[in-house]
Amino acid sequence: MNAVGIDVSKGKSMVCIMKPFGEVVVSPFEVNHTASELGKLAKLLRSLDGETRVVMEYTGNYYLPIAWALHDEGFYVSVVNAMLVHNYGNNSLRRAKTDKKDAIKLANYAIDRWLFLPQYFPEEDVRQMLKTFHRQYNLYMKLKVMQRNNLIALLDQTFPDVNKLFKSPPRKKDGHEKWMDFAARFWHCECVCGHSVETFSKLYRKWCEHSGYYFDEEKALDVYASACGHIGLMPKTEAAELLVTQAIAQLQAVSQTLAAVQREMHLLAAKLPEYNTVMSMYGVGPTLGSQLMAEIGDVRRFHSKGALIAFSGIDAPPYQSGTVDVKSRSMSKRGAAPLRKTLFQVMEVIIQNAPADEPVYQFMDKKRTEGKHYYVYMMASANKFLRIYYARVKECLNAIDGNT
Repeated sequence: MNAVGIDVSKGKSMVCIMKPFGEVVVSPFEVNHTASELGKLAKLLRSLDGETRVVMEYTGNYYLPIAWALHDEGFYVSVVNAMLVHNYGNNSLRRAKTDKKDAIKLANYAIDRWLFLPQYFPEEDVRQMLKTFHRQYNLYMKLKVMQRNNLIALLDQTFPDVNKLFKSPPRKKDGHEKWMDFAARFWHCECVCGHSVETFSKLYRKWCEHSGYYFDEEKALDVYASACGHIGLMPKTEAAELLVTQAIAQLQAVSQTLAAVQREMHLLAAKLPEYNTVMSMYGVGPTLGSQLMAEIGDVRRFHSKGALIAFSGIDAPPYQSGTVDVKSRSMSKRGAAPLRKTLFQVMEVIIQNAPADEPVYQFMDKKRTEGKHYYVYMMASANKFLRIYYARVKECLNAIDGNT
């Protein structure tokens, strides 16, 4: 019985090997995440007598090289939540922390939890790439919101409310929005009201034809009236034009990247066996469905519906002590925040469309009529949605495995 505790960091790890009753087989030593050194580590572990189990923490993506290498070598690898290890064995008044002490703590944790260590299995390449794309999607979405707000603030000084003139959704091929492309050409209200109505209408028609947008004579008149009804606080100069056009160019670049990432996410999600099952669920489309599959991964890694709900952080852990038994509890929020965000967006789609025969909406409407707070019935409905998702997707995957 050999417990291998590995404290992982970027590019290297600290390894300690112990046996029960505190016997140190190999004192803590450092291993770089290179093929040669990981090969030497695998050779050392293979030379030990008895069963060997390796334990390390989830540390971003830093643990993946050593976890993959040891799993491929046939070792039992367990990757545990850092909070579980952090709260383990703190029986000292001194708050000393070193990589060596952490490696010893992980080895002791492995000995104490030997029978309950969850085994690590590498994710499929498609699922790994889909999750990475989703994280990048969230990052670019934050950048887009920030740059969009910055652009609107600048346009409020040159062409106020230009972002409200058009309601066209973003184009799927490049993510461009009509108001952004319009502002790139007519960046100042004087670019519009400096012409006559007839002249601007001709310019607007040519711009629509060149940019691939539908031309509407009435819309041209509305835009002209809006431009003439506002005063640009920033003068119409080359310096002001540079500020606005550069802000638009940055926003359009992020929008194009988002559109490309979104397309690739959909293509990756379509390769997964549960794709059709997930897409058939109400409130889930190509975008939200891809995000759900990216964050949840293979549902078979969860032993129950409750485990998936706990993973998302929308569970409400019990709190009882003596005569105190709290019934109204808040959700834990200890889980995947991107998954909670996606679930909330799915609930928004359901509540906006209000499908009377949909079980999740019926549950949501019931809680709403009981007077529950908005966030309470939205997250309670997300809980029910996850249970349905788990049952349907697991049934689908098991059926596929049975046929193969």
